Amino acid sequence: MIPRVHKRGQRTIGLLYYLYGPGTHEEHIDPHLVAAWDPLAPDPGRDLNATYADLQQQLDMPVQALATSRRPKNHVWHLSVRAAPEDPVLSDEQWGDIARRMVAATGIAPDGDDAGCRWAAVRHADDHIHIVATLVREDRRRPRLNNDAARAQAEARLIEAEYGLKQLNTGDGTAARRPTSAERHKAEREGRERPAREELRETVRQAVAGATSEKEFFDRLADSGVLIRTRTAPSGDLLGYTVALPDDRNHIQEPVFYAGSTLSPDLSLPRIRKRISGNTDAPTSGADTSPDQATPLKPSGPATARRRATTAVWQALLVIDDGRDAAVAAQIAAAGEVLDSLAQTSATHTRTQLRDAAFAFERATRSHVQAERGHDRALREAARDLVHSGPALGRGEDGATTAMLIDMAFFLVTAAVHWHAKKNHAQQAAAARQAAEHLRTAYLAAASAPLGVLYQRGRQLSQPLRHKQAARLRAAVPQLAERILAEPGWYTLAATLTDAENAGHDPGALLAEAAERRELDTADSISDVLVWRLRRLADLPADTTTMPSSSSTTPARTASRTATPATVRGEGPNKAR
Repeated sequence: MIPRVHKRGQRTIGLLYYLYGPGTHEEHIDPHLVAAWDPLAPDPGRDLNATYADLQQQLDMPVQALATSRRPKNHVWHLSVRAAPEDPVLSDEQWGDIARRMVAATGIAPDGDDAGCRWAAVRHADDHIHIVATLVREDRRRPRLNNDAARAQAEARLIEAEYGLKQLNTGDGTAARRPTSAERHKAEREGRERPAREELRETVRQAVAGATSEKEFFDRLADSGVLIRTRTAPSGDLLGYTVALPDDRNHIQEPVFYAGSTLSPDLSLPRIRKRISGNTDAPTSGADTSPDQATPLKPSGPATARRRATTAVWQALLVIDDGRDAAVAAQIAAAGEVLDSLAQTSATHTRTQLRDAAFAFERATRSHVQAERGHDRALREAARDLVHSGPALGRGEDGATTAMLIDMAFFLVTAAVHWHAKKNHAQQAAAARQAAEHLRTAYLAAASAPLGVLYQRGRQLSQPLRHKQAARLRAAVPQLAERILAEPGWYTLAATLTDAENAGHDPGALLAEAAERRELDTADSISDVLVWRLRRLADLPADTTTMPSSSSTTPARTASRTATPATVRGEGPNKAR
């Protein structure tokens, strides 16, 4: 159940006309009262003799009783309460009870207070009601509405539990503004995948991902095709910006512009400047230097950029596990930039899921824990490198390193889930879980071909060589070895250990290093995790299609249509529980 306190107004009659009218897109059906301060209040929806003016005059009576100088300027209070899509259709009696509980909880008409404000609850759809109230009590005093939005949310959680409705997470005021009903209906009418507000939020986030200057940010925005307006001071200094989709027009065919701050709190120009420049008091050495002090990365291809990003994500994971809150918040925010960059540069077969992962994770990038900029340098550089390396192919080394990066990103997002949960950031934790599900699906699509090749090569290893690699595994991770040996993915790991040995590495030492850096026993496929870690640590090709056989047996076959280790058992990709 989603309560929303709207901006206060001055005209009670205007709001009533909207609530009882047909709606912006003829979506209002059978408008009528379900509850009011007085059971005998006029209902223009069901009583042919009642008018909007009758209801307005009775609602406004306490306001009109005051001297003009004492009347509040914005005396109209408006709360909408919407059920979740999964909830059953509630009756008028149930909505009436919910309305009475909401006006009591928010301070409009407290329980047992006969001198509360006048109010009326109008229902014009199956899934929501609107409550209109006037902000002068019967005793001519003002209501106490401190934190009315938070109190409405708290009451909604109680109502959900008592009515058996979907339990939503209470917000903390850091979420991006949701599209309005009018924006959603407009998107549906025009056949848009998402409302313009959400499309623009995604576009601006992608433009700022890894950007190192305002010029780069605005150049990327312009290249995306959106319309841009800037606001400058008399001195010529830039104060802000607004953006619009070229084909999103209002009723007089003018573009509908949105300020960055109304798309998301962290997309205002001052917040973007802070992100680009870093904090002046941030550490100035090693991986924690601020972005403006960083040496620009040399241009690289998509595969190289993905390897670098995988390393940066790994380093961020270690910070999230053991770092200070401010540093962790910075890493999680920058991880959102990596996902934004990965989504816009990946191949078609993974792009939709990666885009959905980035869209979901956006909510997890903000909380009341202030991010200490400068700690995010490595991830922001990785995001920029992904963008500048250009689109990746869905096959070969590009495709395989995409799987490698998604695998590591999944662990980072899962770590973000745990961190937010410990901080009681319910919405952020839920958003990160949703992002992880999309990453899981994207991983399956990306990893199928490269792991399929490794699986076949592992199956073709000679039995003595497989026994040799199994002995190394038991020595490196004795507590997990038998589980790994029972996984179909063991063949991919055996092939990787052989590749590492052929490249001059000590497989046992490399395996021990890969295993000790972070826990493994919460992964569904430990083999997958170790394969990608080993191939990254040993700088082995992620795609082995063209590599010679790891033994003197029959050369490895191309496995674009062979089963992957995960699909042998019908499992999902590597995931943390």
